Amino acid sequence: MLKGISPLLSPELLAILCRMGHGDEIVFADAHFPGHSLCSNTIRADGLKIADLLDAVLPLFELDSYVDSPVVMMEVMKCDTPDPSVEESYMKAIRKHSPKTPPIAKIDKFVFYDRTKSAFAVVMTGDTAKYANVLLKKGVTPLAVEP
Repeated sequence: MLKGISPLLSPELLAILCRMGHGDEIVFADAHFPGHSLCSNTIRADGLKIADLLDAVLPLFELDSYVDSPVVMMEVMKCDTPDPSVEESYMKAIRKHSPKTPPIAKIDKFVFYDRTKSAFAVVMTGDTAKYANVLLKKGVTPLAVEP
């Protein structure tokens, strides 16, 4: 355990977040997502919900302010019914830690899969909500202000 860091963050996830550079992308995926077949750098966070992980990660992770959409989700397919509570739970964490972040962008399911193939990492969670997958683009971490 580390002081000031959420116990939801495994050593593997902390290492991935640390190794990412600005512009790199990470996918937090629901339990149904084909993460292992899309990205070789896939780790497990079984039993955890994505919204809880976002709340744990975002105090440590700068979202990219140089792009229009640093947070991206899948569009719901026409044959499915959207669950707005999923996006609302993500926005709650985003607004808490990165209040200037633009609204979450939505992209086609297969475009999302293609972006996942070039993502730095995928975190497979235990979240069972449909269309719960979310992609974050890392920004430039601001320098600490010296006293």
